[in-house]
Amino acid sequence: MDKDIRFSEKRVDENFKEQAAREKGTPTAQPRRPSEPSSDARPNASSQKTSKNFLNFVTSLGYQALIHLGDMPNPETNEREPNLQAAREIIDLLAEIKIKTEGNLSPEEARFFDSVLPELQLKFSQLV
Repeated sequence: MDKDIRFSEKRVDENFKEQAAREKGTPTAQPRRPSEPSSDARPNASSQKTSKNFLNFVTSLGYQALIHLGDMPNPETNEREPNLQAAREIIDLLAEIKIKTEGNLSPEEARFFDSVLPELQLKFSQLV
């Protein structure tokens, strides 16, 4: 019987973060006491750098919502298959992400939420 590789022993390099920080030339993060203010607090969105990974993630959620709204064909079947419950869940998830990331978004990320989210909500409301 073949060994199931999903449950094989994995070793985690505990010094990975420290090693990566040394290679980058940045100091490693030291644990801070709860009473200390965060030094990485970001007061305004204009100073934020756009995270391409985050933008790709929320864009992919937007595309999924469009597929579930029937605006785009399902890539697997090439058919338009509306699923309003799934569309609603994704739209609600995007709205929650917008709320939770408020004040931490770059201008580009904020524009995405300000343009795409209302459009998805409008399309959804027209279908129900």
